[in-house]
Amino acid sequence: MDTDQACLFCDIVLGKIPSRIVYRDKDVVAFEDINPQAPTHILIIPVRHIPSVLEIEETDSALLGHIYKVVRQLAHEYRLNERGFRLVINSGPDSGQAVPHLHFHLLGGRKLSWPPG
Repeated sequence: MDTDQACLFCDIVLGKIPSRIVYRDKDVVAFEDINPQAPTHILIIPVRHIPSVLEIEETDSALLGHIYKVVRQLAHEYRLNERGFRLVINSGPDSGQAVPHLHFHLLGGRKLSWPPG
């Protein structure tokens, strides 16, 4: 991880901060959100530090495809595929991105309102 500053999610990847990991491989880690906004609220992150969606490179296309495969797998494991779910990516402070590490919120298990926020 090539970060100049401490990153909460990088510390979770490294095991420095305990979390409820629900999926892990060499490129992706998924864990339960500590402040869930739905009965199922999982954060899916790349192992490599990418500050936000704005820093995704062309070479990250395989990684992004893999993340979506993990989303599909978790949606099935948590039975979110049956009634639906929301996948959210926030970018920047006005969006609510609290941790500057690319992450996907997988939310489900209840009817979600629209518009969000």
